[in-house]
Amino acid sequence: MTHPLTDPRVAAAVRRLRREVAALHQELTRYGLVAWTAGNISARVPGADLMVIKPSGVSYDDLTPDAMVVTDLRGALVDGELAASSDTAAHAYVYRHLPEVGGQVHTHSPYATAWAARREPIPCVLTMMGDEFGGEIPVGPFALIGDDSIGRGIVATLRTSRSRAVLMANHGVFTVGPDARSALKAAVLCEDVARTVHLARALGEPIHLEQDQIDHLFDRYQNVYGQWASPGRALKERAPAPGRE
Repeated sequence: MTHPLTDPRVAAAVRRLRREVAALHQELTRYGLVAWTAGNISARVPGADLMVIKPSGVSYDDLTPDAMVVTDLRGALVDGELAASSDTAAHAYVYRHLPEVGGQVHTHSPYATAWAARREPIPCVLTMMGDEFGGEIPVGPFALIGDDSIGRGIVATLRTSRSRAVLMANHGVFTVGPDARSALKAAVLCEDVARTVHLARALGEPIHLEQDQIDHLFDRYQNVYGQWASPGRALKERAPAPGRE
């Protein structure tokens, strides 16, 4: 069988994603979403049944592009000198069953993981939650690390939710997106809203948004907000939302 990286287009995509995924891992530490060597980011390789993922148990200071690992979508090593993340089977399962997903992030960020420890969804009480997650951030089932059980729980949970984040019970946060950067954004915002809702509950019971309000927020943010949210729409047609510039 021909090695997949002999295709120049695939090899070029892998080189680009190794650089991108390595750089994005530094954002996990910058935003305080991980501790020690925990957490990981992966990206699907366009045009091939491959992904680029963080190696297992390596310091964030040592996560260079060359340290990134390439596996197939069954988790088998394709290229790299190090062992792949212990969550590789979970990431691979998600890519196989959710073809729209191009990137994934896993963290143990403290506030969101505290909700996961309680096995409690984060209720949709903030406009940012309606914007990014389209409702509450759901809880997925408890699953042990090492096989595709976590991936099965992620897929089963997200198939019934618009959320790009799932709190895996007693474990942590898994986020998805069309690319790795989008999944990272979801992880950052998941921790932000988890903290804010926690603080709100210390003051009393937060007020839930109505479903029609959530739907409006989600539609606008996904399709109108930002410079390129709606391809083909003139920039002058998009006025920035108050407080979201």
